[in-house]
Amino acid sequence: MAGDNLEQAIAGAHRRLENLSRRASQTQRQDFAVELLQEAITEISISLEELHVSAEELQQQNEELAATRQLVEAERQRYQDLFNFAPDAYLVTDVTGIIQEANYAAVQLLNVRQGALIGKPFSVFVYQAERHKFRLMMLRLRQQKQIRGQELWMFHNNGDIDFPAEVTATLTGGDSKGKPDSLRWLLRDISDRYRTEQKIREQAALLDITTDAILVRNLDNQVLFWNKGAENVYGWRTEEILGKNASILLPQTSPKTSPQLAAIIKIVSELGSWQGELYKVTKDGKKLVIASRWTLMRDPAGLPKSILTVDTDITEKKQLETRLFRTQRLESLGTLASGIAHDLNNILTPMVTIAQLLPLKHLQMDENSQQMLKLLETNAKRGSDLIQQILSFTHSSEGKRTIVSVSQIIEDIEQMIKRTFPQFIDIYTDISPDVGIVLGDSTQLHQVLMNLVVNARDAMPNGGSLRISATKLSLNQNHHKIRIGAKTGSYIVITVSDTGVGICPEIIDRIFDPFFTTKEVGKGTGLGLSTVIGIINNHGGFVDVSSEIEVGSQFQVYLPSSEESIDSVVDEIELPIGQGELILVVDDEAAITQITKTTLEIHNYRVLTAENGIEALALYTLHKNEIQLVLMDMMMPSMAGGTAIRTLQIMNREVQIIAMSGLASAEALTQFTGGIQGFLPKPFTVHELLNSVQQVLTSGSKSFH
Repeated sequence: MAGDNLEQAIAGAHRRLENLSRRASQTQRQDFAVELLQEAITEISISLEELHVSAEELQQQNEELAATRQLVEAERQRYQDLFNFAPDAYLVTDVTGIIQEANYAAVQLLNVRQGALIGKPFSVFVYQAERHKFRLMMLRLRQQKQIRGQELWMFHNNGDIDFPAEVTATLTGGDSKGKPDSLRWLLRDISDRYRTEQKIREQAALLDITTDAILVRNLDNQVLFWNKGAENVYGWRTEEILGKNASILLPQTSPKTSPQLAAIIKIVSELGSWQGELYKVTKDGKKLVIASRWTLMRDPAGLPKSILTVDTDITEKKQLETRLFRTQRLESLGTLASGIAHDLNNILTPMVTIAQLLPLKHLQMDENSQQMLKLLETNAKRGSDLIQQILSFTHSSEGKRTIVSVSQIIEDIEQMIKRTFPQFIDIYTDISPDVGIVLGDSTQLHQVLMNLVVNARDAMPNGGSLRISATKLSLNQNHHKIRIGAKTGSYIVITVSDTGVGICPEIIDRIFDPFFTTKEVGKGTGLGLSTVIGIINNHGGFVDVSSEIEVGSQFQVYLPSSEESIDSVVDEIELPIGQGELILVVDDEAAITQITKTTLEIHNYRVLTAENGIEALALYTLHKNEIQLVLMDMMMPSMAGGTAIRTLQIMNREVQIIAMSGLASAEALTQFTGGIQGFLPKPFTVHELLNSVQQVLTSGSKSFH
């Protein structure tokens, strides 16, 4: 280096001068002294030249050193800036944890002035419950020289805001004996990340709590995510389904599935979402109706990545809707049938009454005429029964309710079908000893079973087994929740099953529709099962059906069990005779008023007739003190029967009224008229007319309810 060269040059000059001085002291010659002087001057010049060269080299080194110092200072300043303005908190402590340096981020994070921060123990900023963990971190630092990504809860200087920090630390420096010099700490506030992770955990918990099936599939249809709801809906555990093709959920027997799935994926790819109904299957093969919602998920670059699907099991809802639609169809057709039935009953009432009245009026009538009248009466009653059959699937017609033995009805049906059904059909009955009784119409319930067993017979053209059973069953909330109108309580369940051809799934929801039949033209009216469900609904029960092609069908009739006792009403054998009482008959059908007037007059009653409510009120005003009973039709022009009845009751609170209708039930009439004393359903017989009149007149003012 230049410094070393300079020292060497000076030392060489000193040696040469000393050598010349020694030589000069040893001689006295004048000429030799001059020679030595010249030689000394030469040596000095050489030394000066060497010194000049060394000085230049030294100047250059000084300049280089100054430049290096500037670079070092710039690097130091850059390091200091990086240290101070880094986004994360940096601390330097000694090996005991006393803070020696802290950057601006650390000052802000710990909420302490930088000057006050220096010299404080790092542990004072660690959350109390985490200090043991901090001591373990210090121990690991001494052993392993570094720690990374450790989570440590800390708090600000005022101690009122806790936050989680991610800690990374290294042990640096050391003296000649290897003793560590300092610890360098990097602190990162991960509050946002912690909150995000917590939110993700909460959302994941919600995904598992929800009853909906949530799954994510990749673009190759492989399942990537499967929540608890999906496990519950489909039966597949997460470990069983992850990585599998999601088409495992689609029924293999459905011809519509594959093209529908391809269309859905195309729509999702183009529009980003799709929603609709799908038919899927569980792990156990159970078919479900699913409300499915698909959403296309994209990666940060906006490219399609996966498909999120949310599935809701609506199988039960669809069953309820089907039952509701069926009920609505029955109600709509029932409204239409009710209007027709009213007119037909008005037509049949005079026919029945005349057919019964003429033999009483003409006692000498020949046998042929009597047979013809009997035939007229029989056919009129058959027409009336057909009308009641049409109305039985509505709430407009109810039969007489008595105690009915279920076992007795089944035994009667068994005896009948064993005599009439083909021999190749095996008939079995199984009646529980404690099956009990129901409160209902014996004729209607007999009709229900006959319709069911005849259908079973027709379903087994090549023979088979017909089984009728009856047992008691108590229904709770779980049993009746999917049956519209079903109530908890004790039921008698009558089951009619066959081993016939079965019912196609496509039509099983329509079999209870009126006039729907699968039988050939002329072999079925389509009223059998609609009559069945109408009668059972009117008895407070319901019907369940299950069927499988080529295996057979099963119909289960649920009837509320009853332990009450009601005496059956028996018509009087002898027709009652009046005492000359005055009766007002009101009906817009002239034939009915005429035949009713004639019948009553034959049996010693006096009769006034009116064609509508207005005329009836006028007649009643004139003969108020004489009229003892009013027979009022409920459906008339000008003024309906209900309005006329309420007006009569205002005129006379004690008025005796028998309502007549070919449509409404007695219970329905009381809702519109308050209290009436009797009810005559059309068409009525002579016996029913006279017995009703006699009962009201002898009972005084007791109302009919």
